[in-house]
Amino acid sequence: MAALPVIAAVDGSEPSLRGLDWAIRAARVRDAELLVVHVWPWPPNIHGSPEPPPAAPSADDDPLLREVRERLAGRADLPEIRFATLSGTPSAALPELGGQARMLVLGSRGRGGFASLLLGSNGRACAAHAACPVVVVPHHERGRGALAEPAGRVVLGLEPEETVDAVVDFAFEEAELRRAQLQVVTTYPVPFSTLALLGASQMDLTDPEGPQVARETGQAQRDRVEHALRGRFAEVDVDWVVAAGDAAGRLVDASDSADLVVVGRHRHRLRHGGMFLGSVTNAVLLHAHCPIAVVPPPPH
Repeated sequence: MAALPVIAAVDGSEPSLRGLDWAIRAARVRDAELLVVHVWPWPPNIHGSPEPPPAAPSADDDPLLREVRERLAGRADLPEIRFATLSGTPSAALPELGGQARMLVLGSRGRGGFASLLLGSNGRACAAHAACPVVVVPHHERGRGALAEPAGRVVLGLEPEETVDAVVDFAFEEAELRRAQLQVVTTYPVPFSTLALLGASQMDLTDPEGPQVARETGQAQRDRVEHALRGRFAEVDVDWVVAAGDAAGRLVDASDSADLVVVGRHRHRLRHGGMFLGSVTNAVLLHAHCPIAVVPPPPH
């Protein structure tokens, strides 16, 4: 069994329970323990109070975890499971779990979020700060069911000059574990001469700059993957996609027929105290139709 657990954060909301179902699968295929965590929130007026914050109940006494246990009772497909209750604010407590997890899984919007929000503050905080890969499972209005028939495809958003080895490794491992095809998507800017064609409804496919840029991008894509893998994952079927235009749009479109989209969190885009995920990663988190894995760079 893997040394580090898969952690599922639950709060009783429908998205968090969808995340729990996804985490059960992830732990099972990895022969890993599943740790189900509920953050017992502090009262709203606790900040600034001289009194110590109230202690969270034990996992056995937590009524929400009791409901989760009842929900899972009788299922035959479960990995080894532990339960834990933490005290604090989820946006602070959950990212801290990253150093103790193989991956952290949560729903895209928690119980306290506005219905119009596509991504809650806890999901954003974890994706920006956790030290392990974070998987965000979308809510039912835009997502494929966590237990839906597998699509048989994992999608990797690859920027040859930006994506670190850990992101490539994670995507290939996911494809191998799922026995799925891996679609590697890399985009390049539309050539300048095409941009000059103001009012054109489509890209000019006869533009002489286009084929050369596409060839160079495709070669950079394959070189980057081969450098990261060094001969590993030879059995994974790879679909190489190189296209002009918007990376986020391509990945969101691909998510409609995928089991997972994998993107990276770039170190240089993060700032102390901020949550700068990069425009592509942020857009995919907001709009993808399937679960999204945000993989951090290794520590300095």
